[in-house]
Amino acid sequence: MFILPAIDIRGGKCVRLFKGNFSKETVFSDHPVEMAKKWVGMGAGYLHLVDLDGALAGTSKNLQVIKQIVDSVDIPVELGGGIRTIKNIETLLDIGLDRVILGSAAVHDPKLVEEACRLFEDRIVVGIDAKDGIVAVEGWEVSGNVHAEELAKKMASAGVQKIIYTDISRDGTLLGINVKATASLAKNSGTQVIASGGLSSLDEIRELKQHEDDGIIGVIAGKAIYTGALDLGEAIKIAKGE
Repeated sequence: MFILPAIDIRGGKCVRLFKGNFSKETVFSDHPVEMAKKWVGMGAGYLHLVDLDGALAGTSKNLQVIKQIVDSVDIPVELGGGIRTIKNIETLLDIGLDRVILGSAAVHDPKLVEEACRLFEDRIVVGIDAKDGIVAVEGWEVSGNVHAEELAKKMASAGVQKIIYTDISRDGTLLGINVKATASLAKNSGTQVIASGGLSSLDEIRELKQHEDDGIIGVIAGKAIYTGALDLGEAIKIAKGE
């Protein structure tokens, strides 16, 4: 199981939002590249980037910083936020990203997801962000009017192999990962799932690891590692089973 440090980029800076609320932003670093190097230095094997400006605009907005991060680390990097066309996907993969994450497109344009999976196979990940089990889109501003597990099954049928599931009512809160909902989504959709939203303790990582057979392959660490509530090195050891 992987621990994926999150680097959320807004205005070229590394920030964290509270429950996805753009008006409740905390800037943790003016230098996302240095933050990426820090997490790699602590043992991270994969980085999770989010282009928050892109999520709102519907197209990638922080390409320069994103490319700098990709070029500065020797581990794979994935990116989500406003990726809604095949051309955009190609551009991002060409700058060296390992995977791209489609979010709102999964609800609004399932044909795009299907085409992307045909062209790029497992380099396409779908991000399902939900509150009370209902999917949220457009940078979490709008309800997608579909249940998370229902969408996950549709995405699996479209060829999606990996899903990132975020409980946005917990994201940035340190209230704990919604392990039960994440494991259920993985088991019922038959996809590999990365947990996200609210990670706060090593015990949650141990609990998630118990669901590896259900399909949980990783967890995204955000606010917990930025505030020091969670030691990234220890978290990685537990995830690896050391």
